Amino acid sequence: MDSSSVHPPESPRRHASDTTIVIPLYNEAPVIGGVIEGLQAHFDHIVCIDDGSSDGSAEAARAAGARVLHHPFNLGQGAALQTGISYALTLPHTRFIVTFDADGQHRVQDVLEMLDLADRDDVAIVFGSRFLDKRTNPGIIKRVILKTAVWVTNMTTGLRLTDAHNGLRVIRADAASKITLEQDRMAHATEIVLKLGRTGLPWREYPVELLYTDYSKAKGQSVLNSVNILVDLLVR
Repeated sequence: MDSSSVHPPESPRRHASDTTIVIPLYNEAPVIGGVIEGLQAHFDHIVCIDDGSSDGSAEAARAAGARVLHHPFNLGQGAALQTGISYALTLPHTRFIVTFDADGQHRVQDVLEMLDLADRDDVAIVFGSRFLDKRTNPGIIKRVILKTAVWVTNMTTGLRLTDAHNGLRVIRADAASKITLEQDRMAHATEIVLKLGRTGLPWREYPVELLYTDYSKAKGQSVLNSVNILVDLLVR
């Protein structure tokens, strides 16, 4: 007997119909088309929230096949995520919402594995963690800053995460419907952890590889940006 008939391969589009990908988008025209094309091999529903871009990002995302929602001016990543989550919840197919960065640092394979975990183990929230993955090397200074942000977040929220500021998350619709983000800027990353934790729904972390390219570092993954995250978190 052919072994494939006993253990058929997993479909690469196994989550295509029940998942909405939400991508906050701000001035990522050089890469957003490639990001969307990579996701389209696996997902039918991709939504970009153009947060006041001035470089043609919205047009590039639309040309690549994504649905594009617009903010008339830059409101911040937290506001873009809330717009995307609210929109995704209006779509009747949405069982899972995936938050995904626009700069190409996230891997689609990690998304699929996180969705499989949520589906298999009945988990409502899966947080991606770069610190559970040995392939990701953010650098010593950035690691220290991000670990400090994790400590502050854990003390604030009561959860025990290893990576609090990773934009890759899987959120089941029932969990997403219980949160409203009010922090527009980088402090939203702690706010979303706090509010998801308050739902009382089961959550997990999952190791994910972050791709620190020259482009992603220049567009906000630098040490300076990590300092800004920590300052914003402490001030808020």
